[in-house]
Amino acid sequence: MQTLNRLTLRDWPLPAADDAADKEGRGQVLVVAGSREIPGAAILAATAALRAGAGKLTIATAQSVAPGLALVMPEARVIGLPEAPDGALLASGADLLEACAARSAAVLIGPGLMGGEGSCDFVLQLLARLKDVPVILDALAMDVVLQQPRFDQPLLLTPHAGEMAHLSGLAKDEVTADAPAVARDMARRIDAVIALKGATTFIMAPDGQAWRHESGNAGLGTSGSGDVLAGIMAGLAARGAPLAQAAAWGVVLHALSGDRLLERHGRLGLLARELLDEIPAVMRDI
Repeated sequence: MQTLNRLTLRDWPLPAADDAADKEGRGQVLVVAGSREIPGAAILAATAALRAGAGKLTIATAQSVAPGLALVMPEARVIGLPEAPDGALLASGADLLEACAARSAAVLIGPGLMGGEGSCDFVLQLLARLKDVPVILDALAMDVVLQQPRFDQPLLLTPHAGEMAHLSGLAKDEVTADAPAVARDMARRIDAVIALKGATTFIMAPDGQAWRHESGNAGLGTSGSGDVLAGIMAGLAARGAPLAQAAAWGVVLHALSGDRLLERHGRLGLLARELLDEIPAVMRDI
């Protein structure tokens, strides 16, 4: 298993950005995120995708919060999706994203979604329209693998230990006791890259490649931090990084961004939105 740090990444460079390329050349990312109770998740994830270098951004979110997000995110096209009374996205909303999905270089689904099974039906319908498009599944969206274990596109899942327990059927203690083995088994079983998040994060690819990263920064354990991480990965994937590389770079960029904040503010009290402004400088330094 390879250790991830800034030196590892220098030997694994991201796809080069052509100085002559326009925004289309750096990839369009579709972020499906947010709900009336958690609209901020869409802002964090979408901003992180742009900070990681994606060229063009579309946000698809619950209709009730779409106008507000459009004002807060002037860089994005915002599509409002129909929602159920419990906040779930209706499966019919996948039809509204078909054209956008076809043009996307990468898609992130999940941050801030609500509604359980109803939203999972929506995610299944959307995935059926995303053949061959790299997809990052986060938060609630990961539950689709409980209904359908394999899909037609490259997938990256981003569970923490509790979410992995839910997905694997194991107790959380069992997951933490042997996290690499649990992540490796899940990667092979569903044919997806798994980034099992924690103080030590394990990234497992279906072909057996494996990486580990130790952050040592307790400040990253804060509300919204995972949304930022998922967004970074999506932005890197939109630029053309394979999902395993997007996961590895994403984990390190996220951690080093947190370290920069730690130096200025201390170990606790960091805000997820503060990570966003650090990402480009960390990426440049690497």
